[in-house]
Amino acid sequence: MVGFKRMGWLPEPTHRRLSSDAKKKDSSLGILAFETAKTMSTLVSLYKSLSDEEISRLKNDVIKSQGIAFLNSRDEGFLLSLAYAEWLEDLDRAAAVVSRLGKKCSDFGLNRFDLIYTDLKLGILDFGKLEYGSRSAEKKVKQMEKLVSATSSLRSALEGLTELEISERKLNQWKSRQIELQKANYDLFYQKLENQRKEVRRFREISLWSTAFDKSVNLMARIVCVVYARIRVVFGQQSRQFPLVKEKLLPHSGPILTTSKRSIVRFYSRRSFLFFDEDDSHGEVAQNNRVFHAAGPSTVGGSGLALRYANVILLAEKYMDSSVAVCHDERESLYEMLPENLKALVRNKLSKNMKRVEDDSSLADGWRDAMVEMMGWLGPMAQDTVTWQMERNIEKMKLEAKPSVLLLQTLHFSDKEKTEAAIAEVLVGLSCIFRFENRKLGV
Repeated sequence: MVGFKRMGWLPEPTHRRLSSDAKKKDSSLGILAFETAKTMSTLVSLYKSLSDEEISRLKNDVIKSQGIAFLNSRDEGFLLSLAYAEWLEDLDRAAAVVSRLGKKCSDFGLNRFDLIYTDLKLGILDFGKLEYGSRSAEKKVKQMEKLVSATSSLRSALEGLTELEISERKLNQWKSRQIELQKANYDLFYQKLENQRKEVRRFREISLWSTAFDKSVNLMARIVCVVYARIRVVFGQQSRQFPLVKEKLLPHSGPILTTSKRSIVRFYSRRSFLFFDEDDSHGEVAQNNRVFHAAGPSTVGGSGLALRYANVILLAEKYMDSSVAVCHDERESLYEMLPENLKALVRNKLSKNMKRVEDDSSLADGWRDAMVEMMGWLGPMAQDTVTWQMERNIEKMKLEAKPSVLLLQTLHFSDKEKTEAAIAEVLVGLSCIFRFENRKLGV
């Protein structure tokens, strides 16, 4: 096997003379800058998630947190295998975009990145020299961060320009109707419009918009390889549970299940074990996320309720912390967010608890402390559920190159029965608090 820099399959950028065909290919990204920025952001996020500090936090804090241990699983090996599978899947998706953009590069090695990545995953290429945290890798990550930031600023500048151009059309319509405005207002507006256009031109020059395909793809291709090597080093034990060529089997049940049997989820696709289809990177949230679909029917995610339950929890947390009294309609709206089985559970618990609250005001006072304690572990899981969806929603995705939330941190793999019981406790607690506080106020 050969080393990283001398493989010839990922050459360092050079200032060689290009043929006319190569010059045509060696063009700037243009409108593809925004897709490229999202992919770079994903790669930087993966890179940062795999630092020693983040891995230590994952193993010692995240997977041992009260909410994950109670609702998801106490099986640390299972939780780490979920992290491994999700990171590898995110990397495969990014590598698919890099491969597709590589087809537009003038460099032959970048043209064939799909084969390079395949060989790397098959162990044909040596990744011993792909050193995570090396000066070379850190430099490339910082270059990508700078380009992503400039491209994000370009997007914001373009959005601002679009709004001003809409206003310009309205002004022209007013002029055509001979509606008079002060000349100073016209001059101020057109000066603002011209400044916005200059800002757009400036960000186009320093962002991925004006960056050549070869430079952009070369940066991403190298970090794809570094991240893959790092994943294999960090999750060596877990990676043996997921053969890269053979069928991948993932037990998802763990000790959290209460009524159903353990099940096996298949992670194998006949299309390719390396890449998603081209459309996968543009689809709906989690449409082609195999880890996402690994949640069984006894889990919140497998029942399609993760985001709804997360919103219920966050709304309840807001009402609990609010200094303003919550009106009847707001409480009714919260109740209507619940599926019928959870409504029945809440009604049953309320009928048993309200009479006790009427008889013992100190019991109602204790509910708030109990709710604060419960929200200490339930609230973060709900927030992470919403964050996970936002990070992977193409329309709402922010170009933030920071460690991302993993599915294991969300309500997705949570036991449905336990989660519903916790939500019912929260809602009953809120009802008791409202009933007692309203009674004290004479409402």
